[in-house]
Amino acid sequence: MARIKCTTSYDGTNFSGYQVQPEKRTVQGEIEAALSRIHKGQPMKITSSGRTDAGVHARAQVFHFDSPLSIPEPNWIRALNGQLPNDIFIRRAEIAASDFHARFDVREKEYHYRILTSQEPDMFRRLYTYHLPEDLDLSKMREACSYFIGTHDFTSFCATNTSVKDKVRTIYSMDIFVENDEVVIAVKGEGFLYQMVRIMTGTLIEVGLNKLAPSEIKAILLKRDRRAAPKTAPAHGLIMWQVSY
Repeated sequence: MARIKCTTSYDGTNFSGYQVQPEKRTVQGEIEAALSRIHKGQPMKITSSGRTDAGVHARAQVFHFDSPLSIPEPNWIRALNGQLPNDIFIRRAEIAASDFHARFDVREKEYHYRILTSQEPDMFRRLYTYHLPEDLDLSKMREACSYFIGTHDFTSFCATNTSVKDKVRTIYSMDIFVENDEVVIAVKGEGFLYQMVRIMTGTLIEVGLNKLAPSEIKAILLKRDRRAAPKTAPAHGLIMWQVSY
């Protein structure tokens, strides 16, 4: 058996999230179905670096699977892309060490959230940016970012409908930069809770609109209560940008 490590991009618009769900179209479901066809109907399972919600996109999601087939690395890319729909694309495929694990070996994950600040909406970016035609105070937003960096209990920034008990996570960096008429929030960490990046983004937006002081982030963290943090930013502005091992 060979362990194959793949890096994939996908447009999350028409998926009910990454993880397999009964009677719903998911990224995992499409990839496993493609692999099953390549393996002549044999059920196949993939293990990913993490999950994304419905509407969230990925530039570089990573997964692995085991296969008895002897296929060269470049041919895996062609075989998979030939079976997958056009909103999923396998960017890389490589034979990994037998003990490689796409989830447990992750060193760092990076997400980007894109906010379109132009007065008019852009029809061609409406599925990939959150349109917010407001002047954001980037200086205050950057100041607020500093309160997220480090190891904290992120209960206030986690959706309530999660079964995860340990909500302590470490954020390595959080930056804000501008690309033309888009404000981009880039965050790197060891891992993230359910909707954590989107809730942090929604909070930063409130800071940028001068509805919340940067220093209030600390108090929200200490409350460990989801009701203490502002609303969750929409899913379609979020991209899983990179996974490092």
